[in-house]
Amino acid sequence: MFPASKRIDYVDGPSTATNKSMFAIIQTGGKQYLVQEGQELKVEKLEKSDGESIELEALLVSDDEGANTKIGAPTVAGAKVTATVMETGKGKKVMVVKYKPKSRYRRKNGHRQPFTKIKIEKIVA
Repeated sequence: MFPASKRIDYVDGPSTATNKSMFAIIQTGGKQYLVQEGQELKVEKLEKSDGESIELEALLVSDDEGANTKIGAPTVAGAKVTATVMETGKGKKVMVVKYKPKSRYRRKNGHRQPFTKIKIEKIVA
């Protein structure tokens, strides 16, 4: 596998979750995330300041065993996921290289993707 220094982890993983009674699938930044209460994750940049609370709509809500599952079309009516913005920043630098053979064309450019780190506070079904 890749060494830890070379991997780009956008999700800090379910190991940061404290209460595993419910989980939900949310959508932000054109991506979908499986979240639990107490979990911290990095999402695409949101125009919010640190410490500010945000509400996200849930696409799916379920309990830990999967016995009580609600699927939305496209979102679950009345289901909200409350999160707090912890920090905003930029990810690690990714090098973008363009090369065309036999024409002396070489371009090297760097890119740092902005992110917002949020903590899931509460899931309401």
